[in-house]
Amino acid sequence: MILRTGLAAIFLIACTNFVQADGAISKIITKTDQAKLDGYEENRSAAVDAARKGGAPADVKQLEEILARPRLAFSENFDMTGEWKCRTIKLGKEPALVIYQWFKCRVTDDGSGWMLEKTSGSQRTKGRFYTESDTRLTYLGVGYVSGEMPGKYGGGPDVDQTGYAYRTGKDEFHIEFPEPARESLLDILELKR
Repeated sequence: MILRTGLAAIFLIACTNFVQADGAISKIITKTDQAKLDGYEENRSAAVDAARKGGAPADVKQLEEILARPRLAFSENFDMTGEWKCRTIKLGKEPALVIYQWFKCRVTDDGSGWMLEKTSGSQRTKGRFYTESDTRLTYLGVGYVSGEMPGKYGGGPDVDQTGYAYRTGKDEFHIEFPEPARESLLDILELKR
């Protein structure tokens, strides 16, 4: 009886954490970013189609490898904190597909959850992850340029960023950003250790 009561309490605490994460994001996310997430599937499909049609064959092959990776649970002994190498992949528009070189990113945990910061390269991002499901996190962040101080989320569509994060391996995950402010239909930030 005591064991069942204890397990029920643990279950309720776990459920409360998910509810708090979902509730927190609904109070923070802008209408513009919510609309981007609402149109994510359609946007992703158009961006991937454009990249496949107009990208260089070697780049399309790399993109296909990224897209073919499984979507794994974040909760299976996966600690996102630490140093990562990261690169941006831009899909859609002109050019149809661009894969940038690797830069540096860092994930920290401030007690309220995981926070990402891209720490090298000219285009940067800084933001927080929110649990949507076991296999998908929502990212809310701010884009900024090296040498500037990042603003706070909610600063407007030119700087606000949103996307979905997927774990794709033991030491890898990526974030898909629908309708970024510039240059593409979809950005993918790929992270590996």
